Amino acid sequence: MLNLKNKVVFKGDRTLWYVVIGLMLASLIVVYSSTGSLAFRVRGGNTSYYLIKQLFLMFGCMVVILTLQSFHYKYFLSFAKIVLGMSLIFLLWAKFAGTTLNDAGRWVTIPGIGFTFQPSEMAKLGIIMYCARAIAFEQTEECCSNNVLWRMTLVVPVLFLIFMENFSTSALLGGVCLVMLFVGRLYWKTYAKLIGVIVGLMILMLAVVFIVPEKHLKSAGRLLTVKSRIEHFVNPSETDSDDSYQSDQAKIAVAKGGLMGLGPGNSVQRNFLPHPYSDFIFAIIVEEYGLVGAGIVMLLYLIILYRVGVIVRRCTRMFPAILVTGLGLCIVFQALINMGVCVGLFPVTGQPLPLVSMGGTSLLFTSASFGMILSVSHTFSEEGEREEKEKLKMVAQSINEEEENEEN
Repeated sequence: MLNLKNKVVFKGDRTLWYVVIGLMLASLIVVYSSTGSLAFRVRGGNTSYYLIKQLFLMFGCMVVILTLQSFHYKYFLSFAKIVLGMSLIFLLWAKFAGTTLNDAGRWVTIPGIGFTFQPSEMAKLGIIMYCARAIAFEQTEECCSNNVLWRMTLVVPVLFLIFMENFSTSALLGGVCLVMLFVGRLYWKTYAKLIGVIVGLMILMLAVVFIVPEKHLKSAGRLLTVKSRIEHFVNPSETDSDDSYQSDQAKIAVAKGGLMGLGPGNSVQRNFLPHPYSDFIFAIIVEEYGLVGAGIVMLLYLIILYRVGVIVRRCTRMFPAILVTGLGLCIVFQALINMGVCVGLFPVTGQPLPLVSMGGTSLLFTSASFGMILSVSHTFSEEGEREEKEKLKMVAQSINEEEENEEN
């Protein structure tokens, strides 16, 4: 039987393991509740179908985490380029021959087995792994060399392909990469110039979106979607769109929740929200469990952020420290975006709640991120224990030598 005290099975940061299991349990409960209407529409009222499916997915997540935590982080360094290259291939595949799901052609179906996944989720891992590798290789005694930016140009095509189909994910990854460069000690003048270039590009993009006629934007990926979501966020009363409807229903769910919520399984807005089990699952949490339940979920993600900081401080090498920083921030930032959308702080983005929302691809690659973080944690906790034992041995030897000298 698996036990958290069994370090052979559960390696790395024990607190992080408790958080992962807590999020998985929350996922099972909330997904079961939020898929009730979907089960009646699609599965003839079989409400257990999605619960069982989510249970199997959680089992798969545990396998992924337990497997990756057993690898030394040096393997992640070696495979960073390969993962980034595979991400580029799958993104190109999705762009030109992808499967259209949820009105977006950014899914890939593997022939023969019929397995469908979202390549942008793999790209998250590839970009973060490669950026951590680039930053580690360009370290000097004082700072990170400016050559790191040339190394990171390989990331640009991948980010661009994601941007064409999923603006929010590309923005999320871009922000995480900027934080990684900051933590990696990029020379501050270069960092300031980089921020200026990015801000300029963002202003240019917004100008194109709002100045160029819509008929010319139809072939430019999802820029029209970005435009409509920004317009609704700025002037919600003047727009009438699907995004407006989703956002309004989520706000109603949050308002109904109050302090303690309506109780498990008593959500009303799950019958009106288009995706209450994925994009707007946090709204269902607030409606059923109130601010108390929502606060607990938020606390779990804040604990992840704190434990990531603890693991980074333990690291004695740059690559694992930057890798954990990027993976941890990607998880936490995505969670904050999902929560912010549900309460109306951000425009509708379509970002799932990590390790809680229903969906195999997101769960799989989020689990891979946790596995890598736990691998680094395990490696340096073992090194710390070995160093402590060596220090104790040295102290014991010195005491014995002093006693022997006194006797002589």
